[in-house]
Amino acid sequence: MGNLVPVRTGDDDTLWAVVATVGRKSRVAEVFRSRDQALHDRAWRDQQVKAYADWLVRAKQPVPHYSVTPIRRSELPRAWAPLPALGFLRGQMI
Repeated sequence: MGNLVPVRTGDDDTLWAVVATVGRKSRVAEVFRSRDQALHDRAWRDQQVKAYADWLVRAKQPVPHYSVTPIRRSELPRAWAPLPALGFLRGQMI
């Protein structure tokens, strides 16, 4: 009886997602347990985009917009993986 596992209920399944949007396409860039962590990550991603804004325009790469929203673990796509701040580094923007 000493090995009981607490049952998770309600909002324990809710995460905070940093969502990258370009035009009409959106993709979850990263997920966090706390809103503060997600806001910090969004600020970092915004800073990276601003730092490379001129280069993005010259390279004709779309400039992503980042937002924070609650998401449930079940809403994440099965093959989801975190997205770099400048997503084209993976050969895809979104």
